[in-house]
Parts: sequence; C-alpha cells; structure tokens
Amino acid sequence: MCEPFLKNHQYNALRKQVTALHRATSTVSDPKVVESVRLGAIAWVREAFPEATAEQLELLHAFTNMTQSEQFQQYLLTLDSYRTTSLQVTEKQIAKLYPKIKKLKVPDLRLIDTRKLTYLGWTDIAANRLFLVYRLDGELVGIEGRTTPANKSVCFLCNRIENVGLFTTVAKYRPPGSSPDYYKAIGQYMCLDPNSCNHNLTDVAPLERFLKEALKPPQEKTI
Repeated sequence: MCEPFLKNHQYNALRKQVTALHRATSTVSDPKVVESVRLGAIAWVREAFPEATAEQLELLHAFTNMTQSEQFQQYLLTLDSYRTTSLQVTEKQIAKLYPKIKKLKVPDLRLIDTRKLTYLGWTDIAANRLFLVYRLDGELVGIEGRTTPANKSVCFLCNRIENVGLFTTVAKYRPPGSSPDYYKAIGQYMCLDPNSCNHNLTDVAPLERFLKEALKPPQEKTI
C-alpha cells in the first residue's frame, strides 16, 4: 500500500473522471462510446499525474477497467485513505499571517479535516471579512478581504455555478517609489461557502495566480 499522495483538488478531479466512466457504463448502450470514455480516462490519468510512481499509477488506473456500480463506489471509498494535505496548521501559525488583526477569530481546527481542503477559508461575520489560507510554493500564506454577496454565478476557483460573492482584497506589494496612499484592490467572484468550493475545486492554478497577484511583485518579462 502506497503512502497518501492525493491532494484535495487531485482527488476531486479523479472523482470526476470516475463518475463520468461510471455514468457511461451505466447508461450508454454503445460500446464504442463507453470505450472512448475509458480511453479518455486513461489518458487523463497519465497527464494529470506525470510524476506518479508505478504503484500510484496502478491505483489511479484501477477504475478504468471497472464496469459495475459497486466497483466504482468501493473504489472511491478506497481512495479516501490516500488523501493527504499541506494545510496542517495551528492557530498560532494562522495568527502570524495576520499580525495587524489583534482579535482574529479562527475556526476550530480540531473539527476540520484538512485533507478535504485545498485552501482554508472562513468568514468573520461581525467584521464582514473573508480569510483565506493556502500553502503557496511551500510557504504558508494568508489574505483577507471583504465579500459582497452577488447572484448565482461561476466561481473563479471551482468553476461551478454557486452562490458567490465579490471577494476584494488589497494587494500587499507596493511598487518602488509609490505614494504612501498607493493601493491596488483586486477582486474575483468566489463561492460564499468555502467547504462547497473545496469539494468542487479541481485546479489550483486560478487560486495561485490570484494569491501571487495579491502577495508578490509582478515578474519581469524576459526578452
């Protein structure tokens, strides 16, 4: 048995592939269509996990040979034991990310299964502030900002139509020589419910681009 290696977004993406093949084998009568979905799943695994070990690939490919509903269901249950996390954090670590907030309200971390999180997010309702913690390039980072509820729309993180709000934060980077009054606000529509967002999120690229824009200086273009 290999060690846990599936990050939350990878597990979600894999679950999506398993569900698609399960649906095809259960509802599609044309064997050519089913085989096309099966081959697509095999190709997806190879592309999504280019650095997987032989043992990991054996596990990841196992569902592509399945035909029965019970097999798919048991497979997803088995995958749960291979989930891992990079968000094993303490209240003290989180507090250091927000040094200017003296009375930071942090959720009870004992009640949170961080294996099911890509990012840790919570709202301080009294202050109308949304907090977001993530491990970016190996470093624990945090941003906070205001959320203005909006109509149902596509979340920029999980790419699903959900109840979203316009999350706005102020970029921490200041250009050299900028005025003391300089600030740059950036915003995106994202899920109001972080748990729902984490359950659906399959790609960390949008989140990481947003965090880098908020936290780091822009990279110089090379000629």
